[in-house]
Parts: sequence; structure tokens; C-alpha cells
Amino acid sequence: MEGRVVTLDTGSAPAVRIDALELFVDLLARVDEEGSSDEFFGRLCEATCALTSMDRAVIFRYDEVRRRVRAVGTHNIPLEAFEGLQFTVEDAPMAREALMEDRVIEVPEGAEPELPERFRGLLRDSMLVCTPIAASGRWSGVILSDRAGRKPLSDSERYMLWTIGKTAALITHAHVATTLQERARHLQERIDLARDVHDGVIQRLFGVAMAVSSDAELSRAARDRIGEELNAALTELREVVQRPLGRTSRPTRTTLVEEVERLQREHPDLGLVLTGDPEARGVPAHLEALAQSVLSEAVRNAHKHADPTRVEVSMEEGAEGVWVLEVSNDGLRGGARPQSGMGLRLAALEALQVGGLVEFGKRDEESWRVRLAVPLEHA
Repeated sequence: MEGRVVTLDTGSAPAVRIDALELFVDLLARVDEEGSSDEFFGRLCEATCALTSMDRAVIFRYDEVRRRVRAVGTHNIPLEAFEGLQFTVEDAPMAREALMEDRVIEVPEGAEPELPERFRGLLRDSMLVCTPIAASGRWSGVILSDRAGRKPLSDSERYMLWTIGKTAALITHAHVATTLQERARHLQERIDLARDVHDGVIQRLFGVAMAVSSDAELSRAARDRIGEELNAALTELREVVQRPLGRTSRPTRTTLVEEVERLQREHPDLGLVLTGDPEARGVPAHLEALAQSVLSEAVRNAHKHADPTRVEVSMEEGAEGVWVLEVSNDGLRGGARPQSGMGLRLAALEALQVGGLVEFGKRDEESWRVRLAVPLEHA
């Protein structure tokens, strides 16, 4: 992070540092090179301290996969210190103020920062600064940083922190745009799949149906031709269905058990419990992302479409070599038709790619069940 410091005179505006511009360009160029987003945002935290007088920094950002705000990068403080900690604008008024006003917020000397009690142990007797990560009215997160002493920020430092926040927002929006393009590509693949099935398999079967429904006596040659068409249709159908049918869950850095524990803290009213033998709670590594996706959707549907007093999560590997995850809840609302979201349907398509199956429906009049079953020898 070291380098020459050169400034350009911009009149009344804060001076522009060439080393900062070079650093931002380098960071943007490395977006796709980093091993994980946590590593990249860790580098951004390091840049925050290198370009200003801040000693420590942590970035809180909305995670689309986990659907919550979490710490995604730190500098001079372990990222593990924030593991499992919830951070929202409701908990931290200073973060809301920084985002709403789009400005860097400093905690004045003698004032206590408005942060959740669970963060108190991480604070020092130093100045705390909150930098918004926002652009075009869209909030993505904040950068919390601190330094020894209570000396106020200079205008150039404040402007530099604000610029770093904008850089992080730019990266976030670029990632969202890339995700949308990926979804559009997957949609086109499904359209192409449907077209290929129609143009090949359906047309062949239509011709066979016309031939066999005719009152005319079928000759030996006609029966041979029908057999050839059916075999060709089966071959084409086999080739088509071997393509990926749905999305693939993004890799996850947590485990299913840890995700259950997080959901227990996030939804204490659901009575979420993990049942069964603790030694049988292992999840095959290649199924972690899929299993967590099914779990999240099942819990979300229980919270949205029922009034549960208990949500049970169990997992096991059966004698037949089938790994099973089951999520069940009580509290179905009387008179209302139970619903399952699009997320479960997409997860069902994803499960097909590994030879698995996602089932969901009523267990009885008062309870609902979601079940994922995957033969381990298939994947």
C-alpha cells in the first residue's frame, strides 16, 4: 500500500491524490482476481487505513446470498470477531445518519457511539468514524474505522473516506449488474432448452402420434420407422436433460449448522431447533450451498405463511446412501392455502442436477414439511 504521494490542485475542492487514484484502479482491476469477496474487501479496509490516519477498519455490507448485513472485510482487527453478529441501521443510528445524509460521520470527543451493546467490547478509547457505502440512493453498507486520539478529521481525510465509500458502492453495483447478466444468461439457456425439446423431441413424437392414430394398417416399414423415431426422440431428450436445468447456489463460507444457529438468533419467535443425533449432522461439502438454500427458503416460508411455535430441522444419511435434510413447522393458518415460494422451486431444479429431489407440502392439517434428498453416490 506504500507509494508516492502527489496531489493535484483543484481550487476550492479537496486535493486529488494520485496515489489514491492508482490504488483505486488497482483494486478495481483485482475484483475478479481475489480468492473471495472477503479478501477483496479486506484489501479495501487496508486501503482505508493506508490513505488516511485511521488505524482499524471493518466493512459491513448487505449479503444477497444470506440476505443479511455482515462484516465482509477488516484491517488490524480479526474478521472472526464479527462472526454471527447482526448489524442493521436500526441498531446503529449513526450508520443510518451517514447513509441518509451521504456523509462521513464522526463521533465527537466525549460522546458515546450509538452501536449495539454486543459491539462494545470491540471499541477502544478512540475516535470512531462511519463512512457510507451508497450511490444513486442505494444503500449497500458502511465502513466503520477508528484511530487513537480524538483529533477531528481534516477536510481532505473526510473527502478521502467519502471517496473510498463511493468506490466500494461502485464495486457493489458492478457486482449486481454482473449477477443480473448471469441470470439473464440462465433464462436464455432455459428458453433454448424449451425450444430444443419442442423442435426435436415434440415434433418427432407428434409425427409418431399421427401415424399410430391413423386407421390405416401399419406396414412393417412403417413400424420400423416409428421405432426409429422413438429411439431418436429418446436420444435427443436424454441429451437435452443432461444440461443444467436451474441455478447453482453460490459457494458458502459457513456450514448448515452455523446457519441454523444464525436463524435461531434472527427468529427467536419461531422455536427453531436442530433435532437428531449431533454426530449425524454432517453435510457433504458439495451439498452445503444447496442445503443452506433449502433451509433458508423453508424458514422464510414458515415465517411468512404460518404462525409456527416450533420449526424442526433434521439431517441424516440413510442406510441406502441418501443424504436427507428435513425442515418442518406447525402453525398452518386455518382456511389459507399453504404456499411455497419460487425459491423452493428453483432449489428443486438445482437438486435435480445432483440427482436429488426437493419435496414440500402438508404433513397434516397443522404442519408443513420441506424435504431434500440426494443420493450420495450420484454426485
